[in-house]
Amino acid sequence: MTTPTPKLSMENLASLCKRRGFIFQSSEIYGGINGFWDYGPLGCELKRNIREAWWRDMVLHREDVVGLDCSIIMHPRVWEASGHVGGFTDPMIDCRSCKKRFRADQLFEELGIEPETGNQIEKKFKLPAGTKCPACGSLELTEPRAFNLMFKTYVGPVADDSSVAYLRPETAQGIFAQFGNVMSVSRQKVPFGIAQIGKAFRNEINPRNYTFRSREFEQMELEFFIKPGTDAQWHEYWVGERMRWYHSIGLPKESITKYVYGKEELAHYASACVDIMYALPFGVQELEGIAARGDFDLGRHQEFSGKSMEYFDADTQKKFVPHVVEPSAGVDRIALALLCNAYREEWIPKEGAAIEAEPGKPAPEGCELRTVLRFAPRVAPIKVAVFPLLKNKPELVAKSREIFAGLRGRWNCFWDQTGAIGRRYRRQDEIGTPFCVTVDFQSLTDNTVTLRERDSMQQVRIGLSELQAELERRIA
Repeated sequence: MTTPTPKLSMENLASLCKRRGFIFQSSEIYGGINGFWDYGPLGCELKRNIREAWWRDMVLHREDVVGLDCSIIMHPRVWEASGHVGGFTDPMIDCRSCKKRFRADQLFEELGIEPETGNQIEKKFKLPAGTKCPACGSLELTEPRAFNLMFKTYVGPVADDSSVAYLRPETAQGIFAQFGNVMSVSRQKVPFGIAQIGKAFRNEINPRNYTFRSREFEQMELEFFIKPGTDAQWHEYWVGERMRWYHSIGLPKESITKYVYGKEELAHYASACVDIMYALPFGVQELEGIAARGDFDLGRHQEFSGKSMEYFDADTQKKFVPHVVEPSAGVDRIALALLCNAYREEWIPKEGAAIEAEPGKPAPEGCELRTVLRFAPRVAPIKVAVFPLLKNKPELVAKSREIFAGLRGRWNCFWDQTGAIGRRYRRQDEIGTPFCVTVDFQSLTDNTVTLRERDSMQQVRIGLSELQAELERRIA
């Protein structure tokens, strides 16, 4: 497994994301706040395209999945039932000398120390004698202690124990809590799924790697409810479906892999779990987890609420608590993977194909540098840019505006009339626009335009009557 952009500098990517309006640091004018990010005009379009692609494939194109949108703050008993109040913790280590704070698993990995015992879920961390702080070199590290990752808040005018609530650390529990209501109104039969996209919040001890690990993030989760005994079959099905989806949005097969959990690594209630991994510049990381969770979640909510979560099977005339397979993906992580996969720096010769630029190597003679984001058209923030060849020719501008108005009713389009045409192409390359349409003097006489493709930079003449159908074919 290899990353498609092994020479990618995260600093260069972050610079482009800020310069072109993909990602900004939250509250930047006040110095920022760690673990929170704002998405600019292009970033919010990229995330919207990811969400829409997921929703279209997981809900709209299926007859066995319905949608749900739950509130961010729910009754605190939801989180007691799910185990988050008692067990949603990370081990934390402080340095008494420099006041730095570390997540134990990250610190152990950085120092090359193996945890004493325990599985992937419940490792036991104990610092060996003489362990030094990697930040200041002191021996003043505390022993690991549990830190609950949920953000606590209060509901109502009085901030006391009776009004404690939490920002949700995941979207899944709202689906389980509303299972009975959805069953009664959706006319679905098991097997069927409930999908949700929404914000989640985790008070990460040490957010890092740009937007990959944040304190506020967005999840796309499906809870697919099944008959007991069919867990392995449906888990395998959803792993295959989700792998195919990542390829459909432009992540190449050589950069996507599966991590299959061993029995000793599974949570006590799970029969199988697979993580879909992507080779980011800072390592192979998880984009999505797909777990066969049995009846643990519905069973816990049935126990804590006293309300039945059973399903009556009309075919067998029996009741049972459904089991569930859960594909859970992060919108922000997928957006970062798409940005990393798309980013290229290339030398463009006067003739011939582009040459990938290598850090530290001089430019080949007669070449100019092009920075390009090679997004799949399906997720590109802007699908089409429309230009008049010259801005001081009213007839070209009028024709271009007419074409622009027609296209933007179908796609997110961009209008630009400033600068030389080559510079306008480069600006669109840098934000990942797959197609540019240029109106020139020939357009006024024969109703044809120049259609330019981003990756190959090839240009073809096409009639206006054929333009939208051709774009439909290429963008689909």
